[in-house]
Amino acid sequence: MPDPGGSLRVGFVGLGNIGKPMALRLAAADGIDLTVYDVAAGPVAELVEAGAVAAAGVAAIDADVVCVMVRDDDQVRAVAAEVRPGVVLVVHSTVAPETPGELAAAGHTVLDAPVSGGPMGAADGSLAIMVGGAGAAFDVARPALEAMGSLVVHAGPLGAGTRMKLARNLIHFVAFTAVTEAQRLAEAAGIDLVELGKVVRHTDAITGGPGAIMYRDTTAPIAPDDFWHGVFDHVAALGEKDLAFAIALAEQQRVDVPLARLSLDRLREGLGLG
Repeated sequence: MPDPGGSLRVGFVGLGNIGKPMALRLAAADGIDLTVYDVAAGPVAELVEAGAVAAAGVAAIDADVVCVMVRDDDQVRAVAAEVRPGVVLVVHSTVAPETPGELAAAGHTVLDAPVSGGPMGAADGSLAIMVGGAGAAFDVARPALEAMGSLVVHAGPLGAGTRMKLARNLIHFVAFTAVTEAQRLAEAAGIDLVELGKVVRHTDAITGGPGAIMYRDTTAPIAPDDFWHGVFDHVAALGEKDLAFAIALAEQQRVDVPLARLSLDRLREGLGLG
């Protein structure tokens, strides 16, 4: 455990596109003594230049908290196997839902803490960090987490951070697939895709994009006298109108838009309107 009157000793393993800027945020933070390790010498040298200490290997890291941002579950397990006992192991990699529990069963004190925001958010410290695990371990790691992210959410018990990240990324990649469908329609209709992209990014920054409907604490049906019924009924009416127009345009252009058709079928029920 960290000395209440001293600095938090943090180790960071995995200095890739997101891990390196995360570690640089830690190196610049007050009250944190940082040790880093990566198989690549270049990013380690950059962190040493920023004030971190280089470790010869994971087993050589003497820390209160070890943050891990590596490629996949197997690499996470390999790192965990070398982490010293008593350390709070913070897994930032997006792993399978069962992996955090497996690490805990092997004797580690684990926080699963995947991030959202990409290299840009890592560089400017604006990541969202979704944390699962015991409150005591979260309290130990919190100063490091808050040095790397502007939104740190304790999502619940071990595994909750991973489950939240997977739900978040379901939105991300389903939306990407919808974008590819919309691009095919726009291209067939003679629309400049680059200009369309500018419009999408501009308006999503104003409205919040898909997250604009995420204010209720349940997916249960909405009672007719609930405030949200009127709001979402309006959303559904607009969506059904515009989806119908888009599908008609797609038929004219002979473009297949299965996600649009599925959305038209499921939008109202999905919003809780029955």
